[in-house]
Amino acid sequence: MLSLFQRKRPPVAAAPSPAPATDLPKGLMRPESAASLLATPRRQKLLEHIWQRTSLSRRQFASLYRTPLERYAELVQAFPASEAHHHAYPGGMLDHGLEIVAYSLKLRQSHLLPIGASPEDQAAQAEAWTAAVAYAALLHDIGKVAVDLHVELADGSTWHPWHGPLRQPYRFRYRDDREYRLHSAATGLLYRQLLDRDLLDWLSGYPSLWAPLLYVLAGQYEHAGVLGELVVQADRASVAQELGGDPARAMAAPKHSLQRKLVNGLRYLLKEELKLNQPEASDGWLTEDALWLVSKTVSDKLRAHLLSQGVDGIPANNTAVFNVLQDHGMLQPTSDGKAIWRATVISATGWSHSFTLLRLAPALIWEPGERPAPFAGTVATDTAPADKEADAPPHLATADAKAAPASQEALPREEAASTAPVASPQLVPDVMEDMLTMVGMGESPAPRQDVEAALGEKPSACLEAPAPTLAAALRSSPVPTPTPSAEQPSAEHFMAWLQQGIASRRLIINDAKALVHTVSDTAYLVSPGVFQRYAQEHPQVSALAKQENQSDWQWVQKRFEKLGLHKKQASGLNIWTCEVIGPRKSRRLHGYLLKEPTLLFTEVPPNNPYLSQA
Repeated sequence: MLSLFQRKRPPVAAAPSPAPATDLPKGLMRPESAASLLATPRRQKLLEHIWQRTSLSRRQFASLYRTPLERYAELVQAFPASEAHHHAYPGGMLDHGLEIVAYSLKLRQSHLLPIGASPEDQAAQAEAWTAAVAYAALLHDIGKVAVDLHVELADGSTWHPWHGPLRQPYRFRYRDDREYRLHSAATGLLYRQLLDRDLLDWLSGYPSLWAPLLYVLAGQYEHAGVLGELVVQADRASVAQELGGDPARAMAAPKHSLQRKLVNGLRYLLKEELKLNQPEASDGWLTEDALWLVSKTVSDKLRAHLLSQGVDGIPANNTAVFNVLQDHGMLQPTSDGKAIWRATVISATGWSHSFTLLRLAPALIWEPGERPAPFAGTVATDTAPADKEADAPPHLATADAKAAPASQEALPREEAASTAPVASPQLVPDVMEDMLTMVGMGESPAPRQDVEAALGEKPSACLEAPAPTLAAALRSSPVPTPTPSAEQPSAEHFMAWLQQGIASRRLIINDAKALVHTVSDTAYLVSPGVFQRYAQEHPQVSALAKQENQSDWQWVQKRFEKLGLHKKQASGLNIWTCEVIGPRKSRRLHGYLLKEPTLLFTEVPPNNPYLSQA
């Protein structure tokens, strides 16, 4: 797919060496080449972080990203991003553009796009969506050059950005009559200055992507779906960083976005997995005025589904899931404000059973005319408070239904720790410090030891991971792999899940919170985190592990070890240690090194430069 962009492009012409400033009339600035504008240490670091986020070879990165960024630099020159708000200094627009691209690519890694597509389609379209997110972010303010600024050339003529890059000394001022939001509508005047025909041909081949991209370029973010949301969040993060705020908070998904993901998850489960209105054993019942869902079954499956879709921030236990649903106004509370109802379900055949249930408004799930027929029996609520959630009906044969109540099924301490949000690093005023944090350089708590460490075996250090080589490259179009979701948990299924997750970018690599890194030219699996994540996405592991008196992640880990796919130390130990080096504090990771990286990668990505010998 990316072969279109492998052709050689003429290098950006370097501007003549600038004459001394004394040769220019007062108030005029000499235009600079892209190479000169991007040569500052900060901008070079930003470009490096953008490259790291794309996981492309240098050659592919030059075609898809470096060229548009250079064209952007030549067009915006030393213009500020605003007159008196954020990035209101010479060169501020260029800095803001690079920052928002870096932030947007960070955010993109947490989304499987297009939403609702099959894993195969998401993997095939991953590169196009990543590029579109970066382009939309880069272009979001470009219209300011056309409508907010008046630019005068040395010969007295007026320059407009559709004329192409500046070639004469220039001066500029902000227009007194400018309209604040007009720049969004003016983007369409200029995007062809940055994106050439080949890029547009490529992106237009993806209808689900092309429409939201056009909406963003027209300034109609309300119609651009997740693409528009990513750009808005990245813009807020860059602005917050510049104004001394917290970019991590600005990047957090807005409440309505999480609410939509929860609703979409419930709709999917009710359509594809949950049994509704069965005469006896069922996952839920729809009455005339409410939708009643078995609390534990639905919480387990909703959490597993959202994790499988790459949605971050999902709580690790059912009580927390109920709180999130209630906080987002999705549950109808009891008279005393609780999320859990206790009720007895009585079918028309005379079967009855008591449950702890969640109550939702049917209109939240179904549009008018789509609502199923109501349950033929009754759901009678009990007056006693339901502080605990009961088991699912014993007649259901699923592992979910046989699991213990939430009050007894607390996750192992190690697993709960792994899924808890990591505290944001202390804010520093320099944008580069934040960028370093984004790629895994911030402070983090010491990692947990896994089974071997708990037994007193001392892990040894892994080989030092060198800086990325220019020849190393990720595949440009990940090869789709069959989704493993329909298979039973096993070591082979775990490996297929890993491969498919990396190909679709549901599992990110070489990131601060990544569970897979590239070290010593092979894959490094962080333990126990990667096994915990698999167990969370596959609740049936819990029942299998209990049969062997193991925690769920240990069950997965032991079966992985039996495959013999990992390297062992000379002492026979399985676990290797790597140190993460940051500007403030270091920490250690423990994990497994695969013998063959091709088990997960078609082409091995560059080694993570932030992992080194402990």
